[in-house]
Amino acid sequence: MSVRLPIILVAAFLCALPLRAASADPAALLTTLRIPEMIAVMQDEGIAYGDELEEQLFPGAGGARWDEAVARVYDEPALLERFQSAFAARLAADPQAMDQIAGFFGTDRGQQILILEIEARRALLDEAVEEAAAVSVDDMRARDDPRLALLERFATANDLIEQNVSGALNANFAFYQGMSDGGAFDGAKMTEADMLAEVWAQEPDIRAETESWLYPFLALAYKPLSDADVEAYLAFSESEAGRAMNAAMFAAFDEVFRDISRDLGRAAAEMLSGQDI
Repeated sequence: MSVRLPIILVAAFLCALPLRAASADPAALLTTLRIPEMIAVMQDEGIAYGDELEEQLFPGAGGARWDEAVARVYDEPALLERFQSAFAARLAADPQAMDQIAGFFGTDRGQQILILEIEARRALLDEAVEEAAAVSVDDMRARDDPRLALLERFATANDLIEQNVSGALNANFAFYQGMSDGGAFDGAKMTEADMLAEVWAQEPDIRAETESWLYPFLALAYKPLSDADVEAYLAFSESEAGRAMNAAMFAAFDEVFRDISRDLGRAAAEMLSGQDI
C-alpha cells in the first residue's frame, strides 16, 4: 500500500509588480501560496485513496462506515491547521525568506503558476487525463523535446523524486503503525522491524510510481509557460529562499501525511476487526 505525497514545488522569482505587499506572517503566506486550495485537492485525492484501500482490504464491505472514517481523516480544516502549524514552525524564524517568497507569489505571474499547479493536480484525478498526460510525456521523450530536459532539471534541482519517495515511505510506515495500533497484526506478530522491511521492499515501486506521475504533472501544469518562465522558476528554486521554502513545504507535508496515514491505518484495522471507528 502506498500514499502519494503532493508534489511540492517552489516558485521562480519573475519580474512583475506585486499584487500585495510581502509579509513575514506565515498565515498570510499560506493564503498567498493558495495552500487552502491545495488542501482541498488533497482531500479529494484522499477520498479516492480511501476507495482504493477499501478495494484492497475489505472489498465492498466498507460502506458508509468506512466513507465516514475516511472523511474524518481528510477533514479539510484539520489538514489545513496541521499544515500551517508545521510550516510556520520551520519558516517563521526566516522572515527574509518569507518576504522573498511572498514577493514572488504576490505577482500576477506567481499566482498564475499556482493556479496552473492546482488545476493540473485536480485534472490528474481523472484517470483519462492522467493517461493522456503520460502519453504526452512519452512523446516528448521519443522526440527528445528540450522542454522535457528542462523539466528534468527542475525536478532534480528541487529533489522532487527523492523527497516524494522518502515521504511516501514514511507515510507507509505510519500506516502500518496505525494498523498495529488498531490490532490488525496481533495474530501475525508483525514487529516494527517487519514493518520497516515491508516498507523498504515497496521502495522500487514507489519510486517508479513517483516518476511516472511527476513528469506528466510538470508537463501538464507548465505547458502554458514559456521556457524562460520555467528557467526563472528553476533559478529561484536554487536560491536560498527557494531552498528554505522547499524544505519547509516538504517537512510540513511529510508531517501531515504521516498523521493521515497513521489515522487511516488505525481506521482500517478497526474496520477489519469490526470495531466502531
